[in-house]
Amino acid sequence: MPTIIMTKWPVKIDGSVRSKAMAFLQKLSADDTTPGLHVEPIQQSADPRVRTGRVDQSYRAVMFRLDGAGEPHYVIHGVWQHDDAIAVAKKVRLKLNPINGLPQIEEIPVPADAGGGGEHAAAGPGGERPVRSDEPQDKPAVDVRRDEVDTREEPVPTEPLLGRRGVTRSDLVERLGVPVEVADLALVAPDEDGVLAVAQHHEGWLGTMLIDLATGDSVDTVRERMEIAAAPEPSDDDEALLRSLRRPAAQMQFTFIEDQDELRRVIESGDFGAWRVFLHPDQRRYVERPTKGPFRLSGGAGTGKTVVVVHRTRALARARPDARMLVTTFTRNLADSLRDSLQQLDPGVPVAGGPGEAGVHVTGIDALAFAVLRSAGGPSLGAATQAVLGDERPELRGRTPEGRWRAVVEGTSTDLPPQLAHEAFLAAEYATVVLPNRVLTEEQYLRVRRPGRGTPLDRKRRAAVWELISRYRAQGRVDGTLDYPETAAVAAAYLEGAGGEPRRLADHVLVDEGQDLSPGHWQLLRALVEPGPDDLFIAEDSHQRIYGPRLVLSRYGINIVGRSRRLTLNYRTTAQNLRYAMGILEEGEYVDLENVPEETGYRSARSGPEPELVDVASLPAELDLIADRVRGWLGTAVPAETIAVLVHDRFQRERVVSGLAERRVEVRAVDREKPVAGRPLVMTMHRAKGMEFSKVVLVLGDPSATERRFAGLDEAERADAELRERSVEYVAATRARDELVVVRRD
Repeated sequence: MPTIIMTKWPVKIDGSVRSKAMAFLQKLSADDTTPGLHVEPIQQSADPRVRTGRVDQSYRAVMFRLDGAGEPHYVIHGVWQHDDAIAVAKKVRLKLNPINGLPQIEEIPVPADAGGGGEHAAAGPGGERPVRSDEPQDKPAVDVRRDEVDTREEPVPTEPLLGRRGVTRSDLVERLGVPVEVADLALVAPDEDGVLAVAQHHEGWLGTMLIDLATGDSVDTVRERMEIAAAPEPSDDDEALLRSLRRPAAQMQFTFIEDQDELRRVIESGDFGAWRVFLHPDQRRYVERPTKGPFRLSGGAGTGKTVVVVHRTRALARARPDARMLVTTFTRNLADSLRDSLQQLDPGVPVAGGPGEAGVHVTGIDALAFAVLRSAGGPSLGAATQAVLGDERPELRGRTPEGRWRAVVEGTSTDLPPQLAHEAFLAAEYATVVLPNRVLTEEQYLRVRRPGRGTPLDRKRRAAVWELISRYRAQGRVDGTLDYPETAAVAAAYLEGAGGEPRRLADHVLVDEGQDLSPGHWQLLRALVEPGPDDLFIAEDSHQRIYGPRLVLSRYGINIVGRSRRLTLNYRTTAQNLRYAMGILEEGEYVDLENVPEETGYRSARSGPEPELVDVASLPAELDLIADRVRGWLGTAVPAETIAVLVHDRFQRERVVSGLAERRVEVRAVDREKPVAGRPLVMTMHRAKGMEFSKVVLVLGDPSATERRFAGLDEAERADAELRERSVEYVAATRARDELVVVRRD
């Protein structure tokens, strides 16, 4: 049976043609000799491997046939209308780059008497975009790109960017294999945005090389990342091309389709550059590489950490279908998104019904903790609560009501200053010091270490804090409830062996957004899986910490010891929007889960307009501006649900929704439910985490409201709250793929 190799098609096709293309490719992958497919070579073509195939009466597929490994392989270049497909097929050639040995599809000029032509041109070296339909068809695509770069309005520095960084034409052409015409364009680009503008027209390894160079990587670093060998393949015969197509760098643009179900998913997605199909070499490395213990993958927003988690889950499940796998994150919405992404990637991944069962179980971390306790049983549960809380609770009757800490403070006479007799301080002290250390008595609390808490407590204040904690615990004992941190700590104690032997419910655990988890969560995760190869895989970004406390994994038995790597290439956000977002973080001090200062240095694969920053004097002016921007975007071809207005809290969300309705702009408020198509969305910045939109209005609101939220906090708690505030706004700003409007109240 033929093997299908998909590329990022240079021309998108509509739904009706897409379904016919899928049917054609399914038949092709079953039997390429089927008469109705009309798989035919093209006379006078630049590449004898090129073929066209009949999608329907009006459309044909353009592809390359490679014979190797005992079966034919078809590299599918795209689908065009009949005449255009013939013209494309005459011009394109699949070859090995003579310098780096990577595959590339290039366009060969066709003599005037060779026939052909048509609306679309083929992809050029490395897979760049086709000529637009409104451009002269006899003008080479490279000249179009040169015009686009050369007509930038910004003043050109004396020396272009790559020259200032010591990158020469010889480096690009002779060491990296960049085609000459592309190298010349990159070398005259004045700045990072100019080089990115060139890179955006080139898919796969070529565009990625330019992005890496634009953002400061050396030529040697790029060669290493792309695994460029000193001596490439001596020829570009079919076998050599097939070997090249399987290289990690090639699979940013070419992917082998394993079965018809996967083919259907690729075609129906309508986006052949989707993350679930094409991976960067760094991403693929962390998907496939076995680990000897816990592994931590960090990276800024949009760098593909979640992509790696999903693909690694699939890879592990395929390697061990009977393995017990848990995938978890902080919020239920993000867990639902992970589950959906895994199903989109591969519906055949075995699904487990719960912790301890074979297959993949995707769940929020708190739901996981409650599930563990539900399976515990009376005596074992009682032993676990005794170990953590100092009393046996063989039966749980629910979750602790919200406001319990406030009620305890208001109902207790204490000498503590208000900033310490505060629910935020007490809840944090309980969750980060008392519970993970299994503190049961005042004497133990007086001696326990409090690393990272910031606010010192003498013996007198510790005693006063312990009195409030004791009252809080007593209330829980009376009504038989546990709060979220208690649930995680008790579940960890149960798994560690309280009341019996240790209970391991998983063979592999994968964690997304690890920066938001608490000490009890990490104790639970460590207890779930036996320490060893591929036990814990953790994706995190301290810049996005908007829930959990600052902590160090080694304190909870999770020792990374050198198994830590970082992703730096942002696929979602334009370089302009990313610069704005990183500026939000500049005055904050961030450390990662290994207590190391967090790096920045992120770069974007895309360029676009500068964010629009607008100051308004009043709430009505704010609503007028939001309505104007959303209404303007709705007048374009952008789907309504890819437009979002992001605000701080639910009260502000409802105010924006009603204010826009008064201005005759219909939007949809989103809380816990999944967004649906048809209208622009309004949601809190917290709710938007893990999502992306084409256009975003970021509403910063009234600064005095932020000040009120911090009122009464202890100095250390306030500093942490301010850090989280920056992180929330950073998360919100990085939801925008293309356009970002930031509304600030004077």
